[in-house]
Amino acid sequence: MLAKFDRGFLWLNRVLLMALLALMAVMVFANVVLRYTTGDSIVWAEELSRYLMIWLTFLGAGLVLRYGGHLAIDNLQDVVPARGGRILRALTLLCVLAFAVAMMWLGTGYVMRTWSQTTPVVELPFGLVYSALPVGFLFLLIHMAMFARHYVAERKFGQDPDFDSGMSATL
Repeated sequence: MLAKFDRGFLWLNRVLLMALLALMAVMVFANVVLRYTTGDSIVWAEELSRYLMIWLTFLGAGLVLRYGGHLAIDNLQDVVPARGGRILRALTLLCVLAFAVAMMWLGTGYVMRTWSQTTPVVELPFGLVYSALPVGFLFLLIHMAMFARHYVAERKFGQDPDFDSGMSATL
């Protein structure tokens, strides 16, 4: 059942990322074409693509973490004994967990405080834009829960031949 949830969650996260990226690319491309062919541009395209980039960043952070794509310095765990490496990796994940929970908490407060303010052009609630923080960190926590045991015990990240470039097998 957990494996089925994991596959569904991965699929959802990837589809959301692909949809956001595609929408952003189409808007920016259309805006550039219109600007150079007619001299006019789509007024809301730049603002909306900026907000989509924010969502793309936060929704993608957990997926990148899962596959070991974030920048890391591994030298210390290379020189300590195996047990020390496991402890170090567990402490690292606990720090990431604490940071993610704090960001979800602070982000939710920020969303609540900014919901009544609207963006300049599209007039979306700013809270909708800032919702990327708590939602993105929730996604990150779910991804972390799915790979944490293997990472701590064996220093392995998730692997997926369709997604992973091969760099993240073990760092």
